Amino acid sequence: MKRADVVELFTRLRELDPHPTTELLYGTPFELLVAVVLSAQATDVGVNKATRKLFPVANTPQAILDLGEDGLKRHISTIGLFNAKARNVIALCRLLIEQHGGEVPRTREALEALPGVGRKTANVVLNTAFGEPTIAVDTHIFRVANRTGLAPGKDVRTVEDKLVKVIPAEFRQDAHHWLILHGRYVCKARKPDCPHCVIRDLCRYKHKTPAE
Repeated sequence: MKRADVVELFTRLRELDPHPTTELLYGTPFELLVAVVLSAQATDVGVNKATRKLFPVANTPQAILDLGEDGLKRHISTIGLFNAKARNVIALCRLLIEQHGGEVPRTREALEALPGVGRKTANVVLNTAFGEPTIAVDTHIFRVANRTGLAPGKDVRTVEDKLVKVIPAEFRQDAHHWLILHGRYVCKARKPDCPHCVIRDLCRYKHKTPAE
């Protein structure tokens, strides 16, 4: 995609939503970190349903450790893979207390060293909690980047690196939120809503859906 088209694409997405953010509910960097760990292979709606009950009871590393693994499981049992996620969150809380004074670290290396935290989760926390211009490539962004021709690639890291390279600096802070929301609600996996897409004329997708 030409640079002028990239600028136009993000200009239009910004006009639609000037201040995008995650749909996960959180009040602190720690709550965001836990919510993102819980969101792997789960919906934001499902995670929010669980954390609405969890966070009023336990929203610090020590409070979650005090709950214990079984106590935590009871709060997140509606989320997929909750057994493994409970183990990771408990281990994560222990490391935060032992190594970071109970605070969420602000570097990628320290974040990725936490149980259950990979590159995508670290990027979300760095971007959303700490204002870093990182790009967290999930399935929605991977699909949009490839379909539109914005940053095609065979794996998420290739797509991430290309996005960082092609997205102008003025858009980079909010870019991954715009792309996630676009993929979630417009450029959907099974049937993209091309007739109502604000970037359809810029998009290189060959199988655009017709108006009904």
